[in-house]
Parts: sequence; structure tokens; C-alpha cells
Amino acid sequence: MGSHLFLLGDQLSRERLSWIGDTLRIFFVNRAPGSFLKSPDGDGAAISFFMTGDALYSLQGRESRSLWESILSLPSVRITVDRDELELRGLSVDSLKVKFPGQVHDQNGRRISHPRSFWRGLVLAARRNMPGSTFLGFLLLKSPYMHRGPGQALSCLHGVLEEGLPGDLYLYLDGIHAGHLNQLPSECRNIGRGLEELDRIARKRGLPLQVLACERCAAARGYSTWDDGRGISVSACTIGPMKIRNLNAMVGRFSSPGILLGESAALVSLQREGRPAMDVWLEGEGDAPPVLILITRNPYGTEHAFGALSLAIACAHRNIVTRVVFLEDGVHALAGNHATDPEDLVFNLQDIIDAADGPDLLLYAFGPSLQSRGLEKNPRFSTVFDIGLKEMEEILFSLPKGVRADHQRILFF
Repeated sequence: MGSHLFLLGDQLSRERLSWIGDTLRIFFVNRAPGSFLKSPDGDGAAISFFMTGDALYSLQGRESRSLWESILSLPSVRITVDRDELELRGLSVDSLKVKFPGQVHDQNGRRISHPRSFWRGLVLAARRNMPGSTFLGFLLLKSPYMHRGPGQALSCLHGVLEEGLPGDLYLYLDGIHAGHLNQLPSECRNIGRGLEELDRIARKRGLPLQVLACERCAAARGYSTWDDGRGISVSACTIGPMKIRNLNAMVGRFSSPGILLGESAALVSLQREGRPAMDVWLEGEGDAPPVLILITRNPYGTEHAFGALSLAIACAHRNIVTRVVFLEDGVHALAGNHATDPEDLVFNLQDIIDAADGPDLLLYAFGPSLQSRGLEKNPRFSTVFDIGLKEMEEILFSLPKGVRADHQRILFF
């Protein structure tokens, strides 16, 4: 049985913790019954959670803490928290450490012991789980200064370079702003300068570092100024390391056997048995790690749902086996009939779902999320498979048919 790694940086709702806990129970009963007899201590835990940012608040809230205690009561589960972020928020996990000795760890603060920093520990764990990976990429969706995600991306890539591994940073949606020229924050870490520093470190160590920005997202935000005639958009307001590329070209990196992380993401070691019964035989490139995108937000309040679908379609066009699950508030995209005014120039997400078809793309609707909201899936979406907890566990932890990769990348949108 492989080890599975979850990086959680966004705020965790009770709903998300519930379905994660429920799927893990199914996982341990069906796939790892022997782990009930093993200690979860050490680096061999079957499920490893790395927690930073606002996800840390869930360890203290009364309801969310009880859900974490239920998850930690399962066999072979380990939590590593970002001590710097924990202290910043005035939080503590001491009581959890006492109740679950050997399973909760918070000694990874960079200031305390640089080699054991949270992010370097994450990179080490990812490399140990995916030894054939040739690089580590980080998908950034959030803008700097309004959010701490860009700083986390920098810290992660520092850990990547410290471990002698090539690094990629993918700027998508509002993550584009991390590469803007002449950033001058008065009281925050300068993200633009931090990216330039990473570029200098990579050059000094002879390691490749790519900062790739989505062309569509850049153009929408005023970055693309002219085309060099070879399909490369160039902007006068970006820092040196940032390169603007078509989304299809950007996700071309996903075809390589590299590690892909994000502000909330997972890496799952895949097993060939127990393939989801609802999967058809997919036609991807076999060796490319499949991508699972979880759409968890309302369809129109932010760009997340549209961006997630666009990314999924781009991955499938590159012959990367891609699966999309609508769950939590993301199921609103599948309910009712969405009507848009042509003068508003707003994409009708349901039209995009209808058009999202191909041999390497599968869509799913998570029934418990629909039921808890009193919603029903629009009958027009006959190609969006209905799934429950059992099928969700299979999608998370099983190898898609026709794929020979050793792990799956999971991205939360």
C-alpha cells in the first residue's frame, strides 16, 4: 500500500472534513485492513496531512476538532502542522498531541530547525512517495497581500530548491498578480522580489525554475501587451522570471512525471485493483499522472469553477486522464437551468459542462452535497455520473482505467 499525502491550506468546512473522514473509513476497511494492527508513528503513515494557513483553525474549533479526532482515531493517520503559521494565529495542538501521541507533529518551524522546516518536510515526503518525479510544481490561484497563499508557494519552492529538485510555479486566476513588476508592500513579504530571489538561487545551483502564467488570465488582468510572433505573449509589467503562455502549453508540463501541489491539494499513490466501475477505458498517455479536480465553490461568485473546468479541459486535450467532481457548493453548477444575458458577457457554466466531453475527461456529481442542499442534478447532464461516498473513495484511491502512472494529482478549486 502506498502512502497518500494531503496538503490543506484553505479554511476547512465541517462538510469537507466529514466527507474526507467518511472516505478514509471506507479506504481503511476496504484497502488497508491490516493497518488497524500497525502504529501510525513515523514516516510510514498511510495518510499524511500537512496543514498550514487557515486550515489550522479547524484543529481548534469545537465541531471541526471532533471531526479531526475521529479521523485521527483511524489507523495510520499522521498530521504535520506548519508551526510558524500556528504560532501566528495563537493556536496550539498540544492537547491533540497528548491524546494522539506520535500522530500530531508541530516541530517543523523554519526558525527552530531549518532542515526540518514544514515545507522542506513536505517536499521530502512528496519525493519519498513519488521517487520517479522529475520536478515539483505549485499551482497558485490567489493574489499576493490579500492572501498568504503566494508566500506559501515561495516557501514551498525554497524547499524544492534546497532538496536539489527543479521547480515550477504556475500562476493561474488571481495568482497572476504574484508576477507583477515593481511590487512595493510596506508591511508584507515582497512576493515579486521573492520570485526573483528564487530565480537567482536556482541559477546559482544550476537548477531549472519555471514561472509560467496563463495567457487568458494574464490578458484579462491587463498583462498581455503584444505577441512576439511565435505564440508567446509578452508583457511590459512582469518580473523577469515570469513567462506568459497559453494554458494548453502550461499544462503540458503536467504530462511529465512531476509532483503537482497547490494551496489545497493531494498526491495519492495509485493501486491498480478496485478501479471505479463507472470509469470507461480512458485514452490518456498512460504514463502521465492523472488529474482529479474537485470543484467546491459556487459557479459564479468567483472564477474558481470556470477556471477549474478550463484547466480540466486543457489537461484532457493534452491526453492527460482528467476527472472532475462537483461537490460542496460546486454542485450548484449542476442544478436548475442557468440563464445568462448575452450583453453581460458571462460564460454560462452549464453550457461549458455540456461541451466538456472527450475520451480523457470524466465528470461526477457528489450526491451527498446535492442532498444536503435540497438540490437535484439537471437531467440534461446525462454524462455527469452520480456518485456517493463509496464511489468517491474509489475515485480518490484507485487507478483510472488505461493509466500506468504511480500517483494521482488532486487539486481543490
